[in-house]
Amino acid sequence: MTPLLIRARLLSFKRAPQSIDDSASYFYEDDGGLLIEDGLISACGTFADIKARAPADCTEIDHRPHLVMPGLIDAHVHFPQMQVIASYAANLLEWLNTYTFPEECRFVESAHAARIATHFFDELLRNGTTTAAAYCSVHKASADAFFAESLKRGTCMIAGKVMMDRNAPQGLLDTPQMGYDETRAVIEQWHGKGRNHVAITPRFAITSTPEQMEAAATLAREYPNLHIQTHLSENLDEITYTCELYPDAKDYTDVYARYGLLREKALFGHAIHLSDREADAMSDAGAIAVHCPTSNLFLGSGLFPMRKFQNREKPVRMAVASDVGGGSSYSMLKTMDEAYKIQQLLGERLNPLESFHMMTLGNAEALSLQDRIGTLEPGTDADLVVLNAASTPAMALRMETVTTLAEELFLLQTLGDDRAVVETYVAGTASKPM
Repeated sequence: MTPLLIRARLLSFKRAPQSIDDSASYFYEDDGGLLIEDGLISACGTFADIKARAPADCTEIDHRPHLVMPGLIDAHVHFPQMQVIASYAANLLEWLNTYTFPEECRFVESAHAARIATHFFDELLRNGTTTAAAYCSVHKASADAFFAESLKRGTCMIAGKVMMDRNAPQGLLDTPQMGYDETRAVIEQWHGKGRNHVAITPRFAITSTPEQMEAAATLAREYPNLHIQTHLSENLDEITYTCELYPDAKDYTDVYARYGLLREKALFGHAIHLSDREADAMSDAGAIAVHCPTSNLFLGSGLFPMRKFQNREKPVRMAVASDVGGGSSYSMLKTMDEAYKIQQLLGERLNPLESFHMMTLGNAEALSLQDRIGTLEPGTDADLVVLNAASTPAMALRMETVTTLAEELFLLQTLGDDRAVVETYVAGTASKPM
């Protein structure tokens, strides 16, 4: 692969910003150079310095005046739900039963799963998202299609075959043994192949019997370094029903703890309505509460208490995500726009430096992948997004009065979407629709 030298304005975070004025939390270079060799970032700094060090045969691309950042990261998304996004329903359980479960039944067909996988990766990359933690359907064919497409694109992805053996249509049910066997088969076939990571994925406690949760517990013991992903405390009716199904548990979070699923690298979608005891348990375990703002607003699930979780004596680790198809946009920019509004409704503020940290290094840390993605540090994978804050007439007009980096980021977050994404690079290669 020919070395690539990118010239642009560069932005990469070093840690979580403490305030909107915390310039020490990030690296910013107005005339930056990024040298990419063999899919990795080999040097990052001023263009003059990097140019002087670059191989004579490198290809140069000038993205000025645009902003180059690490590729955006989505910590919770449903690959089989592309064709149920924007479906009218009153709440989570109605939406699942009316639209989502019938649609997911179609993923038993390999050809359908492969077709949707192509569209799914096209859509993510068009929106600047280079890594996602995704749910497939209950069918192994859906996971095979997802990981095959990821391997073809060269992306760093986390995904899992969903385990569910009750409270769903017959076409969406496995058994405890089948869920275990097929998850093991997916792990053996796909984990570590290319940049693929397999996650143990019981959908949520409502759709898994205690016997299946035991099977998930066995997988968690056998593969202690794998991610785990599921749902938690998204909706009040869901919480009530879960506690009825597991009457011996202290609460919803305790259901997962009893089966050894509450641990580091465990991603819990939503986690809106946690009690103090549950938040303490999440914190003690190092588990991740994944905030899905567009979905929470669309389904009326509740307002995620971000500051409350951050400012506790025992803080809860967090990530952010689109949650398509409950979520209403594939864009992580729109995701953080809605996250900002939720905090406004709670009487709190979310500054744009925080938002862009969350979409990049913050989510990489939540996924325990910060040594590979989420940064422009030399030695990491060259997953990049090129952003244009003047990509629409309204944005261009507003940019005439923007004077600071924070203002530009807030404009991108508030008015930006896929049109603001000039280019997406995966391991140093510009992505193209398949």
